[in-house]
Amino acid sequence: MQSLMLGIDGGGTHCRGRLTDSAGRLLAEAKGGPANVWSQFDAAIVAIEQVIDDLFAQANLPAEARDRTVIVAGLAGANVASVQTRLASWQPRCQARYLFTDVEIACAGAHAGAPGAVFIIGTGSQGAAWDGAHFTLLGGWGFALSDAGSGAILGQRALRLALLAHEEIVPGSALTQRIMASYQNSPEQLLIWSKQATPADWGRVVPEVFAAAQQGDVHGIALVQQCAADIVQMVQPLLARSHGKLALMGGLAEPIQAWLPADIAALLVLPQGDALSGALRLATQFSLTLPA
Repeated sequence: MQSLMLGIDGGGTHCRGRLTDSAGRLLAEAKGGPANVWSQFDAAIVAIEQVIDDLFAQANLPAEARDRTVIVAGLAGANVASVQTRLASWQPRCQARYLFTDVEIACAGAHAGAPGAVFIIGTGSQGAAWDGAHFTLLGGWGFALSDAGSGAILGQRALRLALLAHEEIVPGSALTQRIMASYQNSPEQLLIWSKQATPADWGRVVPEVFAAAQQGDVHGIALVQQCAADIVQMVQPLLARSHGKLALMGGLAEPIQAWLPADIAALLVLPQGDALSGALRLATQFSLTLPA
């Protein structure tokens, strides 16, 4: 019997899965809880396995069908060597399973398997380039150390700037005044909030920053320009490894494009598919190398 293809896209917000037959016909799709194997390994594995169970249940397939299923999972946090060691022990029932990061399967989907690069800019950021034989990863080491060009970093800069303006260290603007007003114009309230803030919390001010920039706010413009400069710094080495094709993905991909230099913007291409389509494309390729 022909193999089944199962793609998993495991991120810090949720886990998605898609199951097809060998001809690419969709059999089932499912969604589950967070699946970042770096931050919460055990919970991520539970979420992934629940999605796999849901896919087979939706497709009304017997347990034996798993024995002819090729799984490709792209998981946030899978770029960490110690996590890769732990993942070696995860052996779900299947014909074969292959592990990547979520950005690698996104790259495969964006360029339909052809050479190219992606830079994902959401709450965090990470890039990947595919030269036709190997992936190169850049960034993705978390809010404290990395995530250049991300919403979390942009939001943190905005709040830092608002505090500087509140203390009259730099001139204020309508944007900085609105940000401080949301914390009762109290540095102490901002401090208390910051002690518990997650990267997603820092990023919540990003739409306001972009809106202010579009309205001509001097600080809004400077913040967005710095975000764009960070993205340029990250994507230049990706472009050098990917034959000049770059797709931006994630929540900041669309709003930041107008702020990028013309030479970078000219190289952008629209993603041809999503991360799950990339995982399934890889699964199909791997299935061809398996013994009959």
